[in-house]
Amino acid sequence: MAILGAIAAVLLIPPLLSSGSDEDVGDQVRGLRVLVPNAPGGGYDITARHAVKAIEEADLSRRIEVFNLPGAGGTVGLGRIVNERGNGKLVMSMGLGVVGAVYTNKSPSSLADTTPIAKLIEEPDIVVVSKDSPYQNIGQLLEAWKANPGQVPVGGGSRAGGPDHLAPMLMAKAAGLDPRKVNYVPFDGGGELLASVLGGKIAFGVSGIGEYRDQIQAGELRVLAVTSRNRLNGVNAPTLTESGVDVVFTNWRGIVAPPGISTGERTRLVNLFTKLNASPQWQKVLTDNGWTSAFQSGEDFGRFLAAENDRVASTLKELGLV
Repeated sequence: MAILGAIAAVLLIPPLLSSGSDEDVGDQVRGLRVLVPNAPGGGYDITARHAVKAIEEADLSRRIEVFNLPGAGGTVGLGRIVNERGNGKLVMSMGLGVVGAVYTNKSPSSLADTTPIAKLIEEPDIVVVSKDSPYQNIGQLLEAWKANPGQVPVGGGSRAGGPDHLAPMLMAKAAGLDPRKVNYVPFDGGGELLASVLGGKIAFGVSGIGEYRDQIQAGELRVLAVTSRNRLNGVNAPTLTESGVDVVFTNWRGIVAPPGISTGERTRLVNLFTKLNASPQWQKVLTDNGWTSAFQSGEDFGRFLAAENDRVASTLKELGLV
């Protein structure tokens, strides 16, 4: 009876200790959640959901939850990440827009407070109008814009200091316009911007190519120019430099985690996204969305973030916007 009782105790009572916590199985960070700091359909959202799908298809991890917490150009989500100190099962999809929003919104939380995990992609912006827009090419748009900038509103999926704001401001300066006279309408991500572009509520929009590829292919949107150095495959539009506007601009996106996570948790997260970057599933995502791999991880990404913060601050001052 004593032996039977001991066996029953082993079977019924789970051990208090194991070889490691449930997330300590290679790079299988079980229970991982990905915070998206803008609305569904925006660049951070699309990047996060594609990344999670590729991770699961490559069997790098499973049952990852993606959730949205939009607001204040991404700084609401940033505050949440910073307040989740020590949580090794939470990461945030972010990018250049959050760098700018921290500066322009005077956010109490900073990206310097987070744990850098990886920079994933770069992509150019596009200058886009609805199929019913009177502007058939970038030359017509620039002519109308320069004649009366206040009556030609431009929308972007980021707040002041974000990529969709910086790109048209740099365009304006290069075209001979005072950036301070530009009528910029901010939206919380490309998803919200799309409805206003399609509905003609703004004259033109500036956003990432990956966010609007389906609408472009369906003929609902017309691309007037791209901000990349070279033309994009599958997009019938010139570069800004071809069009006489000396601007080359690229956006980027990546992943950060809360502060105070353990060395082991940080290593597992870095390894997870390193393996994602090398997977054929992710390479297909890059091709399908017109994204360029720009992988950096850990401390290298942290140094990049610090440099981007300085660059954005300098650009805003140069444009006279702060």
